Amino acid sequence: MMYKKLSNGISWVLHPFLLPLYLIVVLLTLTVFAHYPANVKFYLLWVVVLYAMIIPLLALGVLRSLGRISDFKVDNRRERLLPLLVGTVCYVLCAVTISKIPSVVFLRKFMVAAACCEAMCFAVSLRWKISLHLTGMGAAVALLVVMNVAGVGHMLLPLTIALLGAGALASARLYLGCHNGRQVLAGFGGGFVVATLAMLFL
Repeated sequence: MMYKKLSNGISWVLHPFLLPLYLIVVLLTLTVFAHYPANVKFYLLWVVVLYAMIIPLLALGVLRSLGRISDFKVDNRRERLLPLLVGTVCYVLCAVTISKIPSVVFLRKFMVAAACCEAMCFAVSLRWKISLHLTGMGAAVALLVVMNVAGVGHMLLPLTIALLGAGALASARLYLGCHNGRQVLAGFGGGFVVATLAMLFL
Protein backbone atom coordinates (compact mmCIF):
# COMPACT_ATOMS: atom_id res chain seq x y z
CA MET A 1 0.00 0.00 0.00
CA MET A 2 2.85 2.38 0.83
CA TYR A 3 4.51 1.78 -2.54
CA LYS A 4 1.20 2.32 -4.32
CA LYS A 5 0.67 5.65 -2.58
CA LEU A 6 4.24 6.68 -3.36
CA SER A 7 3.84 5.69 -7.02
CA ASN A 8 0.57 7.61 -7.29
CA GLY A 9 2.20 10.62 -5.66
CA ILE A 10 5.11 10.57 -8.09
CA SER A 11 2.69 10.22 -11.01
CA TRP A 12 0.75 13.30 -9.89
CA VAL A 13 3.77 15.45 -8.99
CA LEU A 14 5.38 14.69 -12.37
CA HIS A 15 2.12 14.81 -14.33
CA PRO A 16 2.47 16.16 -17.90
CA PHE A 17 0.14 19.06 -16.99
CA LEU A 18 2.58 20.24 -14.29
CA LEU A 19 5.88 19.87 -16.19
CA PRO A 20 5.47 23.13 -18.18
CA LEU A 21 5.03 25.02 -14.90
CA TYR A 22 8.24 23.55 -13.47
CA LEU A 23 10.15 24.31 -16.66
CA ILE A 24 8.97 27.91 -16.98
CA VAL A 25 9.99 28.51 -13.36
CA VAL A 26 13.46 27.11 -14.13
CA LEU A 27 13.68 29.30 -17.24
CA LEU A 28 12.67 32.46 -15.41
CA THR A 29 14.97 31.93 -12.43
CA LEU A 30 18.09 30.04 -13.53
CA THR A 31 18.74 31.33 -17.04
CA VAL A 32 19.27 34.61 -18.88
CA PHE A 33 15.49 35.08 -18.70
CA ALA A 34 15.93 35.82 -14.99
CA HIS A 35 16.94 39.37 -16.00
CA TYR A 36 13.55 40.08 -17.56
CA PRO A 37 11.31 42.66 -15.82
CA ALA A 38 8.79 41.22 -13.36
CA ASN A 39 5.82 42.12 -15.57
CA VAL A 40 7.30 40.20 -18.53
CA LYS A 41 7.98 37.18 -16.31
CA PHE A 42 4.41 37.26 -15.02
CA TYR A 43 3.05 37.51 -18.57
CA LEU A 44 5.09 34.51 -19.74
CA LEU A 45 4.14 32.50 -16.67
CA TRP A 46 0.45 33.32 -17.12
CA VAL A 47 0.47 32.43 -20.83
CA VAL A 48 2.12 29.06 -20.18
CA VAL A 49 -0.19 28.20 -17.28
CA LEU A 50 -3.25 29.24 -19.29
CA TYR A 51 -2.48 27.24 -22.43
CA ALA A 52 -0.60 24.29 -20.94
CA MET A 53 -2.68 23.72 -17.82
CA ILE A 54 -5.94 25.63 -17.43
CA ILE A 55 -7.45 25.20 -20.90
CA PRO A 56 -6.50 21.49 -21.21
CA LEU A 57 -7.93 20.80 -17.74
CA LEU A 58 -11.16 22.60 -18.63
CA ALA A 59 -11.30 20.60 -21.86
CA LEU A 60 -10.96 17.37 -19.86
CA GLY A 61 -13.83 18.50 -17.65
CA VAL A 62 -16.01 19.16 -20.68
CA LEU A 63 -15.10 15.82 -22.27
CA ARG A 64 -15.83 14.05 -18.98
CA SER A 65 -19.23 15.72 -18.68
CA LEU A 66 -20.06 14.72 -22.26
CA GLY A 67 -19.06 11.13 -21.58
CA ARG A 68 -16.18 11.18 -24.08
CA ILE A 69 -13.69 10.09 -21.39
CA SER A 70 -14.44 7.78 -18.48
CA ASP A 71 -12.11 9.45 -15.96
CA PHE A 72 -9.50 12.19 -15.69
CA LYS A 73 -6.58 9.74 -15.80
CA VAL A 74 -7.48 8.96 -19.44
CA ASP A 75 -5.79 5.55 -19.30
CA ASN A 76 -7.88 4.22 -22.18
CA ARG A 77 -5.90 4.55 -25.43
CA ARG A 78 -8.86 5.54 -27.59
CA GLU A 79 -10.09 8.12 -25.08
CA ARG A 80 -6.74 9.89 -25.27
CA LEU A 81 -7.17 11.07 -28.84
CA LEU A 82 -9.35 14.14 -28.23
CA PRO A 83 -7.37 15.36 -25.17
CA LEU A 84 -4.13 14.99 -27.15
CA LEU A 85 -5.60 16.92 -30.05
CA VAL A 86 -6.66 19.70 -27.67
CA GLY A 87 -3.20 19.70 -26.11
CA THR A 88 -1.52 20.02 -29.49
CA VAL A 89 -3.67 23.02 -30.42
CA CYS A 90 -3.09 24.64 -27.01
CA TYR A 91 0.69 24.39 -27.30
CA VAL A 92 0.59 25.84 -30.81
CA LEU A 93 -1.52 28.76 -29.57
CA CYS A 94 0.89 29.22 -26.66
CA ALA A 95 3.83 29.39 -29.07
CA VAL A 96 2.02 31.93 -31.25
CA THR A 97 1.17 34.10 -28.23
CA ILE A 98 4.72 33.97 -26.86
CA SER A 99 6.20 34.82 -30.26
CA LYS A 100 4.92 38.38 -29.75
CA ILE A 101 8.04 38.82 -27.58
CA PRO A 102 10.91 38.25 -30.07
CA SER A 103 13.60 37.71 -27.44
CA VAL A 104 11.94 34.60 -25.99
CA VAL A 105 12.43 32.54 -29.14
CA PHE A 106 13.82 29.66 -27.05
CA LEU A 107 10.62 29.41 -25.02
CA ARG A 108 8.59 29.53 -28.22
CA LYS A 109 10.67 26.66 -29.58
CA PHE A 110 9.91 24.60 -26.50
CA MET A 111 6.18 25.15 -26.89
CA VAL A 112 6.43 24.07 -30.53
CA ALA A 113 8.38 21.01 -29.36
CA ALA A 114 5.66 20.24 -26.81
CA ALA A 115 3.03 20.49 -29.56
CA CYS A 116 5.07 18.07 -31.68
CA CYS A 117 5.26 15.62 -28.77
CA GLU A 118 1.49 15.79 -28.30
CA ALA A 119 1.01 15.21 -32.03
CA MET A 120 3.42 12.26 -31.88
CA CYS A 121 1.46 10.74 -28.98
CA PHE A 122 -1.78 11.32 -30.90
CA ALA A 123 -0.42 9.46 -33.94
CA VAL A 124 0.94 6.58 -31.85
CA SER A 125 -2.27 6.33 -29.81
CA LEU A 126 -4.23 5.58 -32.97
CA ARG A 127 -2.71 2.08 -32.90
CA TRP A 128 -0.74 1.63 -29.66
CA LYS A 129 -0.55 2.88 -26.09
CA ILE A 130 2.43 5.05 -25.16
CA SER A 131 3.34 6.58 -21.80
CA LEU A 132 2.33 10.24 -21.83
CA HIS A 133 4.04 10.81 -18.49
CA LEU A 134 7.40 9.61 -19.80
CA THR A 135 6.92 11.48 -23.08
CA GLY A 136 6.64 14.67 -21.06
CA MET A 137 9.73 13.80 -19.01
CA GLY A 138 11.68 13.00 -22.17
CA ALA A 139 10.77 16.39 -23.61
CA ALA A 140 11.72 18.13 -20.34
CA VAL A 141 15.12 16.41 -20.28
CA ALA A 142 15.64 17.36 -23.93
CA LEU A 143 14.91 21.01 -23.14
CA LEU A 144 17.42 21.06 -20.29
CA VAL A 145 20.10 19.35 -22.41
CA VAL A 146 19.64 21.79 -25.29
CA MET A 147 19.68 24.74 -22.88
CA ASN A 148 22.89 23.50 -21.32
CA VAL A 149 24.58 22.98 -24.70
CA ALA A 150 23.35 26.33 -26.03
CA GLY A 151 24.66 28.14 -22.95
CA VAL A 152 21.29 29.59 -22.02
CA GLY A 153 21.93 28.60 -18.42
CA HIS A 154 23.77 26.12 -16.21
CA MET A 155 21.30 23.26 -16.19
CA LEU A 156 23.40 20.52 -14.57
CA LEU A 157 21.43 20.45 -11.31
CA PRO A 158 17.95 20.68 -12.92
CA LEU A 159 19.03 18.08 -15.50
CA THR A 160 20.19 15.70 -12.77
CA ILE A 161 16.90 16.17 -10.91
CA ALA A 162 14.93 15.60 -14.14
CA LEU A 163 16.80 12.38 -14.92
CA LEU A 164 16.27 11.05 -11.41
CA GLY A 165 12.62 12.08 -11.66
CA ALA A 166 12.29 10.26 -14.98
CA GLY A 167 13.66 7.09 -13.43
CA ALA A 168 11.33 7.36 -10.44
CA LEU A 169 8.37 8.09 -12.71
CA ALA A 170 9.12 5.13 -14.97
CA SER A 171 9.29 2.85 -11.94
CA ALA A 172 6.02 4.28 -10.61
CA ARG A 173 4.14 3.79 -13.88
CA LEU A 174 5.42 0.22 -14.16
CA TYR A 175 4.56 -0.55 -10.53
CA LEU A 176 1.01 0.77 -10.97
CA GLY A 177 0.59 -1.40 -14.05
CA CYS A 178 -0.30 1.58 -16.24
CA HIS A 179 2.33 0.66 -18.85
CA ASN A 180 4.83 -2.01 -19.78
CA GLY A 181 8.54 -1.48 -20.33
CA ARG A 182 8.25 -0.84 -24.07
CA GLN A 183 5.58 1.83 -23.60
CA VAL A 184 7.68 3.60 -20.97
CA LEU A 185 10.86 3.48 -23.08
CA ALA A 186 8.99 4.58 -26.20
CA GLY A 187 7.50 7.50 -24.30
CA PHE A 188 10.78 8.80 -22.90
CA GLY A 189 12.76 8.14 -26.08
CA GLY A 190 10.08 9.57 -28.33
CA GLY A 191 9.64 12.67 -26.21
CA PHE A 192 13.39 13.27 -26.06
CA VAL A 193 14.02 12.80 -29.79
CA VAL A 194 10.95 14.70 -31.03
CA ALA A 195 11.52 17.63 -28.64
CA THR A 196 15.23 17.84 -29.50
CA LEU A 197 14.60 17.83 -33.26
CA ALA A 198 11.79 20.37 -32.93
CA MET A 199 13.90 22.78 -30.87
CA LEU A 200 16.84 22.50 -33.27
CA PHE A 201 15.00 22.76 -36.57
CA LEU A 202 11.60 24.45 -36.01
